[in-house]
Amino acid sequence: MVARCSSAVIVGVDAREIIIEAEVGTGLPGLTLVGLADAAIRESRDRVRSAVEHSGLTWPDTRITVALLPASLRKRGSALDAAIAVAVMAASDQIPAQMTVNTCVLGELGLDGRIHSVPGVVATALALRGSGRRLLVPVSEVDDAGLVPDVAVGGVRSLAHLIDVLRGDAVPVPPGQAPYSERRSAGAGIPDLADVRGQSEARRALEVAAAGGHHLAMIGLPGVGKTLLAERLPGLMPPLDDETALEVTAIWSAAGMSTEGLLREPPFQSPHHTASASSVIGGGQGGHLRVGAVTLAHRGVLFLDEAPEFSRNVLDALRQPLESGRVRLARAEANAVLPARFSLVLAANPCPCGRGMGVDARCSCTPMQRRRYATKLSGPILDRVDLRVGLERPHLAQLGEPGESTAVVAERVRAARERACARWTQDGVPWRQNASAPGPYLRERCPPDESGAYLLRTAFARSALSMRGADRVLRTAWTLADLEGRDRPGVDHVAAAMALRGEESPWAA
Repeated sequence: MVARCSSAVIVGVDAREIIIEAEVGTGLPGLTLVGLADAAIRESRDRVRSAVEHSGLTWPDTRITVALLPASLRKRGSALDAAIAVAVMAASDQIPAQMTVNTCVLGELGLDGRIHSVPGVVATALALRGSGRRLLVPVSEVDDAGLVPDVAVGGVRSLAHLIDVLRGDAVPVPPGQAPYSERRSAGAGIPDLADVRGQSEARRALEVAAAGGHHLAMIGLPGVGKTLLAERLPGLMPPLDDETALEVTAIWSAAGMSTEGLLREPPFQSPHHTASASSVIGGGQGGHLRVGAVTLAHRGVLFLDEAPEFSRNVLDALRQPLESGRVRLARAEANAVLPARFSLVLAANPCPCGRGMGVDARCSCTPMQRRRYATKLSGPILDRVDLRVGLERPHLAQLGEPGESTAVVAERVRAARERACARWTQDGVPWRQNASAPGPYLRERCPPDESGAYLLRTAFARSALSMRGADRVLRTAWTLADLEGRDRPGVDHVAAAMALRGEESPWAA
């Protein structure tokens, strides 16, 4: 007899359904697994058999064949354990075979029959949304799976409990919270912008970056507040809406990261400057694709402190995701497109010694050292950064002047984003942030006023801006207009956007 049950594996950040077919036939006792299973799945033979015997069930003393479909997809991890056990029990007539057809089961089996948590529960629930199928997960993960609406979710404690649920003799544990509820309170644990004293230009650039989703670069002496400012950027951004929060939570779940409920705060990732390209961009081998920091920062902030100290190939690998908002990973045995739409924040010292800036600069670096340090950030990368500011050491009088708090600035950012969203929604386009608007669309449908357009053309004509740079200046000008409540960017907004781009600063590309 052949019985079927479904489960799922994670490929990148998406859940792929796996159909598990089990046949109990005649022959020498043994379990054969087919379908490109990795070592963890092949080892499930022993885990499943021990769990079945410790759950008071009967292990078939004959030949068992388990097929994992589609056979061409490599399967990794231990999430298929419980589904393999269910398929074998159904094939041996110990549970009704029809009860497993519309049920998806996730869970790793312990030798004593307990079901342990596995990554990717939220991503699997998203894949099943609206299908009418039931999802049974470890009881420790049922609340996270229950965050996704339109999915019948239940938790099971052990294999015995799971079998009783499928027989109709028990009920699964329901989610303890309603869909779209979250355990994190808005703004919890986010540092306040009021902690940063002085740095009015950098604070303004941070507000513009939050309002339009722009990329930001900061250069300054050690200790002037670059890291403090970057850490406060997520607090200026509005909380994630329902669909975006589910998207981000599913990514973190697929990566095996703890979410503690629905993620409402924009994520913040700050990899160390010794990080490899695969850890920042994503990668892997042997058919296993690992999520990188750029994907974990999706809809949030990626902060590269001491940016020139990063490997050159890591920095150059950021070019594609900065433009497209996606990472395309191609390996010999696996391919995936991972989301990576984030706000990049770069921070660096002016030179290796860190003292080569300001009126009292006391740089001890040679010209060759300074040149080598500056060229670590290539022109194509800097050309993709909308805002570039220099941070001087604040004056003593500024240290006692409290700046605006995160709540005050975040309210202006929220209003500006609502104006931008209303404009793009009215035009019927898919993007909702100014930084995501394509350059040709802005030039043709949303140009600045006549004076602003003349200033932009003049800067382009004298080669002060590349074509990409001109488009990014126009996007920033729209964000400045939204912050001021203006219907259209004027020459003052274009000039301010060009100044924030810092073409005459050390960041000039």
